[in-house]
Amino acid sequence: MKTHEVGIIMNGVTGRMGTNQHYIRSILAIRKQGGVKVSPEEVIMPVPILVGRSEAKLTQLAAMDPGVKWTTDLDAAMADPKNIIYFDAQTTGRRAAAVKKAIALGKHVYCEKPTAVSTESALELFKVASNAGVKNGVVQDKLWLPGMLKIKRLQEQGFFGKILSVRGEFGYWVFEGHNIPAQRPSWNYRKEDDGGIIVDMLCHWRYVLDNLFGEVKSVSCLGATHIPERVDEQGKAYKCTADDSAYATFELEGGVIAHFNSSWNVRVRRDDLLTLQVDGTHGSAVCGLRECWIQHYGNTPKPVWNPDIAQPINFYEGWSKVPEQEPYDNAFKVQWEMFLRHVVLDEPFPWTLLQGAKGVQLAELGLESWAKRAWVDVPALKA
Repeated sequence: MKTHEVGIIMNGVTGRMGTNQHYIRSILAIRKQGGVKVSPEEVIMPVPILVGRSEAKLTQLAAMDPGVKWTTDLDAAMADPKNIIYFDAQTTGRRAAAVKKAIALGKHVYCEKPTAVSTESALELFKVASNAGVKNGVVQDKLWLPGMLKIKRLQEQGFFGKILSVRGEFGYWVFEGHNIPAQRPSWNYRKEDDGGIIVDMLCHWRYVLDNLFGEVKSVSCLGATHIPERVDEQGKAYKCTADDSAYATFELEGGVIAHFNSSWNVRVRRDDLLTLQVDGTHGSAVCGLRECWIQHYGNTPKPVWNPDIAQPINFYEGWSKVPEQEPYDNAFKVQWEMFLRHVVLDEPFPWTLLQGAKGVQLAELGLESWAKRAWVDVPALKA
C-alpha cells in the first residue's frame, strides 16, 4: 500500500467550527477510516498539527489521536517542510496575514470563509496564491449537505422545468446571555471584531446561488440590529454594533429571483434551521439540511381564497419525501477529501480563493445596499 502522508497546519482549530467540523468530523474522521482511498493500493493520510493559543484545549484535542501533534508556535509549524497545507479557521481579521505568510513559504492553502475583511484583500489572496503556484481553496460546505445535493439531482433530472424563484429561511434564537448563556461567540455581534450576519451568511448564499441556480447579478439587502445588548463569555454586558438579521433579495443570471431571510433572533417553526424552497414551472421542492420534499405540477392543489371558512386543504399532504438514493457524508469532510485529492493527485478543485472573494464581495455589496437603501449591481471579479 502506497501512503501519501500530507502534513496539515490547522490554525484556529480550538474554535467551535475548527474543533467540531474541521478537526473531529473531518480530519480525525478521515484518519479513523484509514485515509482517503485513491485506489486499492494507494491512500492519502492527513497528518495534522494543531495550532492555537490555548495549550489546555490543544492538549485535549491532540489526545484524541496519538498521531496528532500540537503547538502554539505557528512559525515553527510553517517552517517544517513536511507540513505542505496551511488551513485557517481563525477569526476573519487574522486570516489574510497568516494565509499570505503560508503562501510565501510555498504552502497550499485552504481556509474558512469569509476569506478576508474586504473584497480587495480577498481577491489579493487569490492573486498571490495564483502567482506563487500553490493550490488554494475555500470552505463551501453547504454544497455537500444532503438537502442541497437532492436539489441538485432534481435539477439534473429536469424536475423543476424552468426555475422561477428560490426562497431561503435561515436562523434560530441565539440567547442574549442575561439568564441563559449564548450559543454563539460574542464577537459575532461586534462590528469592530468583523462580526455581523451579513458578512457571515451572504458569503454562504453567494456560493449556494452561483453553484445551484445562477450567478448573482444584483442585490437588495436590509440589515438590522434587533438585540441592542448581549452578555459576553466573561459575563459582562456589551453593546451590539453589528447586524444580527438580514433580509436580502438577489437577481440571478437567467431571471431567477432569490430571497433569503437570515436571523439570529427568530424562533424556528419550520423543518430545519435552514430551509430552501425552489419553485419551477413543472414542480417545486423544499429542502432542509438533510431532507427534501417535492410537489409536481400534477400534484399541485388548486386553492380558492376564502377567509370565511376553515382551510379545506391540508397543503402538507400534497408533498412527497425524496428517498435516500445515495450515501451522504459530513459536508466539511467531503470537501476536505476533495482538497486532499487536489493537492496530491492534481484533481480539479474549482472552489478556489477566487470563489471566496466572490462571497466577500456579495457581503460588502449587501452592506452597501443597506446603507444606500437601494439595489446594487454585482460586477464580475477579474482574476
